Amino acid sequence: MATPPKVYVLNGPNLNLLGLREPEIYGADTLDIIAGRIEEHARGLGLEVEILQSNHEGHLIDWLHEANAQKAKAVILNPGGFTHTSVALHDAVKAISVPVFEVHLSNPAAREEFRRRSLIAPAARGTIAGFGALGYELALDAAARL
Repeated sequence: MATPPKVYVLNGPNLNLLGLREPEIYGADTLDIIAGRIEEHARGLGLEVEILQSNHEGHLIDWLHEANAQKAKAVILNPGGFTHTSVALHDAVKAISVPVFEVHLSNPAAREEFRRRSLIAPAARGTIAGFGALGYELALDAAARL
């Protein structure tokens, strides 16, 4: 039996605090709960997922490079606060051939001014924002259709 196509799901800084950090903005579900839903949805689409989280920019960049080297089907990237600050993450997304879908639980465009600009969006295949954890599933749907 063939190995299912793999999608990397990369979560940036402070997403390990989901369920505790500002639940009125990010929801009450923990990253583990969300990961379980992502895995279940991926199985239904015939995909395998590698779900990772780091508070360190370099880890995210290394995982983007790994996804490319492994010829992953796609990357779903929630860059957290690096969205607005990381030229290095932008460059890494732009440098790989694997399509990257940027995901945000909240809608940055409806928040503070400094959150309204994404350095990742111009390099990403697309952005899904404002749908809470459902955004990951929507990104998986998009990846499955590639």
